[in-house]
Amino acid sequence: MISLHGIPDARIDRERPILIAGPTASGKSGLALRIAEAMGGVIVNADALQVFENWRILTARPSPEDEARAAHRLYGHVARDQVYSVGHWLRDLTPLLNGPDRPIIVGGTGLYFTALTSGLVEIPPVPANVRAEADAMTLHDLLTGLDQPTRTRIDTANRARVQRAWEVQRATGRGLADWQADTPAPLLPEAAALCLVMEAPKDWLSPRIDRRFDAMITAGALDEARANLPGWSPGAPSAKAIGAPELIAHLKGETSLEAAAAAAKTASRQYAKRQRTWFRARMAGWQRIAPAD
Repeated sequence: MISLHGIPDARIDRERPILIAGPTASGKSGLALRIAEAMGGVIVNADALQVFENWRILTARPSPEDEARAAHRLYGHVARDQVYSVGHWLRDLTPLLNGPDRPIIVGGTGLYFTALTSGLVEIPPVPANVRAEADAMTLHDLLTGLDQPTRTRIDTANRARVQRAWEVQRATGRGLADWQADTPAPLLPEAAALCLVMEAPKDWLSPRIDRRFDAMITAGALDEARANLPGWSPGAPSAKAIGAPELIAHLKGETSLEAAAAAAKTASRQYAKRQRTWFRARMAGWQRIAPAD
């Protein structure tokens, strides 16, 4: 494993795209900024929460000062109530891959990186009535309704994935495995980029997550939540921002700020665990680097 500051310059040329993945609060955005300042390039967001315009502090989007130091793209460009999928992100990213500046793609959404480097099949949206039908079914019934190839490829203990597979089959008449077999070529194969993923041990990352949330509160995250309170909807795409439901609950008088902060920190640590699991399982060929700050 190499250190954050130990990547040989020869491996960070001015033409080859750089992909930097890592769990929340691991320092990946700082690394991207240092590379951009030292060697040029445009920093491109690969975090599904940092795309929303209504959360800057709470999603740890780059500050205006950081944005002045290097070009940043695909941050805060999506309205709070707008659905934004990995397919939308790939379409927004495509012109940047073909632009004049080498992209430095950084974020914590593993699905974005996997879709970019392995390809993404475009499955039609599932109608609301099909989703409602699936919501009312048991896990056993959902599994029974799946085709055998799909059943052998998914985690049958994970209800969310089983339900997604059932919904796709019910809505389209094709099994998820059949759809995935038609996955197109990736926009950016791993071999065409320098692919880095930060190893952030739990014992190192957890206290860092806690300190960062405290810093967010000091920086104005509660005021940011207050600005989102009018028209707040738990079902809005941007409502998935880690800490948003907890701070909104405090502003509604449903919990204390201390309890809200504790719950948000727990949610952040759980999110980081899911990220690390994804990186280990789906990005095994990426070069591991150690965080340095």
